[in-house]
Amino acid sequence: MKLINRILASTSSWAPLALRLPLGIIFAAHGAQKLFGWFGGYGLQGTAGFMESIGLAPGLLMAALAGAGEFFGGIFILIGFLTRPSAAVLAVTMLVAIVTVHLDNGLFMSNGGYEFGLALLAGSLSLMLSGAGRLALDNALLSHLLMRKPALGTA
Repeated sequence: MKLINRILASTSSWAPLALRLPLGIIFAAHGAQKLFGWFGGYGLQGTAGFMESIGLAPGLLMAALAGAGEFFGGIFILIGFLTRPSAAVLAVTMLVAIVTVHLDNGLFMSNGGYEFGLALLAGSLSLMLSGAGRLALDNALLSHLLMRKPALGTA
């Protein structure tokens, strides 16, 4: 129960909510580009080809992992469900993107740099540390788990 509490408990602040909403939308949209080709993306096959071209092989697996991490992680962040683990997955995804794609281009986005990825990494790390904050499913889930009575013969 201690581990579950550490994963789900968060500050009672509104600040994480203000971060969760835009981050969740951005990550879910980028994941949808990779997985489904929505919003002008290349879809799973196109993303897989790109992943292979930069040395992330097998490309299809890497594209599926990055796309699913961003899409589902973004949705989970948005609704405040398993916020800390989702933010950890997204932080790793951004770190890989920065190192493999953007680092050699310098800081600025105008040159294909890591500026945007760094901002998303920082937001993900912040949510990983703070938790979901207010108006999150994590709070309801934690309350439900804490109110449950232990089964007979346990404790």
